[in-house]
Amino acid sequence: MTRTAHTHAGTKAEALPPRLDLQWLLAELVTGGLIPPEAPDKLRRPPARKGQDPHPLVVAAAQDWPDRRHSGQQLTLEVLTQWLAHRVRLPYLRIDPLTLEVGKLTDVVPYAYASRAGILPVKMGPQGVVFAVKDPLDVDWVKELQPALKVPIKRVLASPQDIDRYLVEFYAIARSVKLSGKEHGDQGPGIQNFEQLTELSRAGKLSAEDRHVVSIVDWLLQYAFDTRASDIHLEPRRDTGNVRFRIDGILHHVYQLPAPVMPAVTARLKILGRLDVTEKRRPLDGRIRTRAPDGREIELRVSSMPTAFGEKLVLRIFNPDVLVKDFHLLGFSPDETKVWNSMIQEPHGIVLVTGPTGSGKTTTLYSSLKVLATDDVNVCTIEDPIEMVDGSFNQMQVQPTIDLTFADGVRALLRQDPDIIMIGEIRDLETAEVAVQAALTGHLVLSTLHTNDSPSALMRLMELGVPDYLIKSTLIGVLAQRLVRTLCPHCKVPVAMTAAQWRELGVGTEMPASATPHRPVGCLECRQTGYLGRTGVYELMPVTNALRAQMSGSSGLVGLRQLAMRNGMRPLRATGAEKVAQGLTSPAEVIALTPDPRVQ
Repeated sequence: MTRTAHTHAGTKAEALPPRLDLQWLLAELVTGGLIPPEAPDKLRRPPARKGQDPHPLVVAAAQDWPDRRHSGQQLTLEVLTQWLAHRVRLPYLRIDPLTLEVGKLTDVVPYAYASRAGILPVKMGPQGVVFAVKDPLDVDWVKELQPALKVPIKRVLASPQDIDRYLVEFYAIARSVKLSGKEHGDQGPGIQNFEQLTELSRAGKLSAEDRHVVSIVDWLLQYAFDTRASDIHLEPRRDTGNVRFRIDGILHHVYQLPAPVMPAVTARLKILGRLDVTEKRRPLDGRIRTRAPDGREIELRVSSMPTAFGEKLVLRIFNPDVLVKDFHLLGFSPDETKVWNSMIQEPHGIVLVTGPTGSGKTTTLYSSLKVLATDDVNVCTIEDPIEMVDGSFNQMQVQPTIDLTFADGVRALLRQDPDIIMIGEIRDLETAEVAVQAALTGHLVLSTLHTNDSPSALMRLMELGVPDYLIKSTLIGVLAQRLVRTLCPHCKVPVAMTAAQWRELGVGTEMPASATPHRPVGCLECRQTGYLGRTGVYELMPVTNALRAQMSGSSGLVGLRQLAMRNGMRPLRATGAEKVAQGLTSPAEVIALTPDPRVQ
């Protein structure tokens, strides 16, 4: 069969082979100047899988050829796929599972046909069906499917490895959802069948029909690890169950489970978290320890809550890698690192970390404890709950059911010959008093408060009832923090900022001379959000002798803030503005997440 393609309007058509083969691909790479003419003679062939020859693009990518168009870069599989898409005049697509309606798309064509043709449906709408293809030259399957689907078919080129991976994952999860829905939902009300599943689970034996639920949960966890999710939300609704991931602080809809399947998935996760699966009337907490696809051990904290349509589960994902991050990787500047290290290296006193939930306080504290937990000191913690288990220090969990509170826990720890004590949170006067007592008796105490900024922490302690003279004699310093999304390095572009914009960031009316602000754009790497990852913004308030001499309860919050700023404290908004000037984040992120010091 002879096929043609038009390179430019008005030029004659060129012949293309009916299938993508390695010889044609190598010849095109040489003609396009991407590789030297002698490169094909030194070809190394990667091992075949399942008796099939590797895809031509995979073979080419395995050579690690340098990209002659761009110095210092290589012809990776993605680069080659993009080049080939441009060469054959097809759109390129990087498959983003978060944007696909997997349940609907897998109904378009059977798995056996999709696998044989090397295609994956990625979009379905009034304009037709879009298929990601491994072979951009093969169109025979289009002629076969067009009469059956009775809608237009559009093709896009995607990485052959991505297509192979998601073909297996998408069809496997869709099949498991359908089969588990039949087994757990077709025989009667969901709650009745859920109880039957529960009884099997309590006996510690998952029957053969529950393998589909196990597959759903395994896929869900691995998918969350792959997408860098920090939280998994499973939310029951009247007719469906919503699955959402929090990525870089933003919730993304991932999947919709049928209503009968949701309780079974919830039960499976409760079993893994060692929770009582028969208790559905009150909130429960547990933890799961598992492995990511790359072999790293990861802990998940499981929290259940009864709602109108069943139990809602939230799984907080704790990556142990945060324990080995140095402060620079957390977003500390060199000056902030120096001040913070000096504060936590004091032999005794209180160091507080403040900020709202999800602002990174736990990561900062654990990273600090990891630095402090050497062989010659005894580090003990009392937490509610224990966020991440680590062998470098001794961790105890609050147990309200047996009256083991933060205050009782600290009293117990004081009898354990500690050098450093970490208190999960100072919530009341009793806990504040034992923290002060521990500091007065020669211990370093690290803890958290939920306040907007550093000076507010002093006011909170005074409001709890701690005398200001005890605060002066024990408090070493306070760190307030926020997490802001960082601009995607692959697509961010420079932007000019007006004097009014800089003024809103609290850094005067003119752009700093060395500033290089950027704005978000959106690309394949960041899923069109313009942001990739997060970093910390910090407000450090060391309690210096000058500050001690002037601070008192009568100063008020505004007075304390002015005192702290005169003694060198830089507000959150100002340190955030530094990251804007460095091109790390956007003004909108800093303004949205940091308090304005001018109006407090």
